[in-house]
Amino acid sequence: MTGSFSYRRGILHAENAPLDEIARRFGTPLYVYAAGELRALYDRMAAALRGCPVLLCYALKANFNLAVVRILARAGAGADIVSEGEMRRALQAGVQPSAIIFSGVGKRKEELALALKMGIAQINVESEEELAALIEIAQASGIRAPVALRVNPNVAAGGHEKIATGREGDKFGLPLEKIPEIYRAAAKEPSLAMQGLAVHIGSQILDAAPFREAFGKLAGLAKALRQEGLPVARLDLGGGFAYGQDLERAALSLEDYADLVRQVWRETELPLILEPGRALTASAGILLASVLYQKTAPSGERILVVDAAMNDFLRPALYGASHAVLAVREEAKSAAAAPAAPCQIVGPVCESGDRFASAAPLPPMAAGDLIALMDAGAYGAVMASSYNGRPRLAEIIVSDSRIWLARARESRREMLERDPLPPWLLDERAPSSARRSP
Repeated sequence: MTGSFSYRRGILHAENAPLDEIARRFGTPLYVYAAGELRALYDRMAAALRGCPVLLCYALKANFNLAVVRILARAGAGADIVSEGEMRRALQAGVQPSAIIFSGVGKRKEELALALKMGIAQINVESEEELAALIEIAQASGIRAPVALRVNPNVAAGGHEKIATGREGDKFGLPLEKIPEIYRAAAKEPSLAMQGLAVHIGSQILDAAPFREAFGKLAGLAKALRQEGLPVARLDLGGGFAYGQDLERAALSLEDYADLVRQVWRETELPLILEPGRALTASAGILLASVLYQKTAPSGERILVVDAAMNDFLRPALYGASHAVLAVREEAKSAAAAPAAPCQIVGPVCESGDRFASAAPLPPMAAGDLIALMDAGAYGAVMASSYNGRPRLAEIIVSDSRIWLARARESRREMLERDPLPPWLLDERAPSSARRSP
């Protein structure tokens, strides 16, 4: 648990707000974010890097709720975005265009045009065709495009196969060996304002070696380009550092990571950009769910069926991610004296992969009891879907004892209204199969 999620008088609280009261007011499942924890996570990273010219650009793909983004923007964060939707959210939340970095391999031409019109700080180009498209757009608009080339350094990293992004053959970035040739040509293009180089090798990286290798390659490439007289104004080191619950198994502390970043600065004397996402939001959020039913497997193992599912929180099913699970009541009302015992936590979706935990130590629980999946503030609501016809869940932001509905739960009426029937089906009679039904 973090300081923002703790037990008081036997009830788990988000800051000074009891989670059972939040569940009564807004129903479950829902996400709850702690504003104080968001600020603390940003302040801790900024403090570790104090004295180093670094712009922390929060990666909105982790959690783009406007309240979350605004809290981080007010703390001093810029934004790393990968779509027009995220760009508009960052601007709406108060992030200055001069602190927005546009990443991603598949930027549409209209998105690039909007980025130039908005005056964002940097577009991280990931292919030669994207660069050609950007030149065309910049020439047509009369706006010089601020460009960094994203380098693929062929470094394996990341907590899972699906979140490793810097290996040879991955879809991200340009091969390191091709960068000098592309950079030289781009620097001669009047419609481009070359900013420098970017790299991002993956997420939830728990040791120093991949960062050291990737950063070293980027720094060496930057020095070689500058020796040719080419303009390199800054380096974008991406994100991927994991802390919070991950530190329990990490060999890399925040201070060690900050030292790696400082080493790049000392070696190149260039301003830097970092793009933390999960590191700034994961431990600031929980997924609150209610127990629906309890089953006992032939082995004797308890299985708790809860009202949250993989469509609400995909990380365990998609990445095999592990999240601590806590009872909202320290001692469940059903059997207060009984000890905690491991149990499976599963959802109602018709998939065997709809499982949040395989051996969560919980006290005996009954229908209606509440659980909290911890460290769920990143890649939760942003990845939610309506699979199985389930409405997207609500999001709550808590600051001290203040509780705010930051996103309302999707209604079933809203879901149905998104699927208008074509006119030629509106007046037809029911299918014959339906007429034969008993």
